[in-house]
Amino acid sequence: MGAGASSRAAQLSITDPKICRSFLAGTCPHDLFTNTKQDLGPCPKVHSEPLKTEYESAPDSQRQKWGFEYDYMRDLQKYIDECNRRIDVAQRRLEKTPDEIRQTNALLKQIGDLSKSIETGLMEIQILGEEAQVSRAYEEFFRIRQAMQTKGDKERELKALSDTSGPSGHQKLQVCDVCGAYLSRLDNDRRLADHFYGKMHLGYAQMRKTFEAFPKELRGRRGPVAQDESENSPARGGGFDGGYGDGGYGGRGGYGGRGGGRGGGFRGRGRGFRGGW
Repeated sequence: MGAGASSRAAQLSITDPKICRSFLAGTCPHDLFTNTKQDLGPCPKVHSEPLKTEYESAPDSQRQKWGFEYDYMRDLQKYIDECNRRIDVAQRRLEKTPDEIRQTNALLKQIGDLSKSIETGLMEIQILGEEAQVSRAYEEFFRIRQAMQTKGDKERELKALSDTSGPSGHQKLQVCDVCGAYLSRLDNDRRLADHFYGKMHLGYAQMRKTFEAFPKELRGRRGPVAQDESENSPARGGGFDGGYGDGGYGGRGGYGGRGGGRGGGFRGRGRGFRGGW
């Protein structure tokens, strides 16, 4: 924070809507992803170390009165929901196209028909052999051998289609359920470690862990009215600049914003990869 910003911050009270409440109550999401693909840019609100110290030094009763944790939860929920939407989109991109599904089904049917034909032919050869019809048995054997070769070709074609269908191709991509990044099952341990210990993955893991740590009974309640907030404060109806959620405390069912309609916000994703390895 520059000298000008420090001077402005010194003139602001802890309940001023220009102050970043996520920074006061925990870690501002804007600070988690600097220099990554998900860089959110600088936070539009003021990060004041003295006010953070004031908040941390305040008794629990005063902090509950301020209610900054509600703004922090709503802020985290917004970014977690955005990440979850990216995960859903990324997962759909890995799914087969309708044409690939039709090709797969056609190959499966052809392989099934050939298998049945081969099985029937082998029984026919046995009967012809018992009846000493060697010539007809040899003709049937030749037909079966061709059918087996065709079946092998179709099985290889099905495997190639499975390996190359979708944008994932032979890379066998999976979507990380924490941060939404694509990972290859062919990656070595070093590359996987680079991902799991990378700044973007750890940032989303921290946000999810912090959000889950808030007591469930607090997530559906409205936060208290801060002392400095009045009718003219942007904290009432439409949220602060940069936003702490949809509709402030009074919007769409209190805390939770849009997420409140989806079971309390965060959808309980697991750690790891959808579909497994």
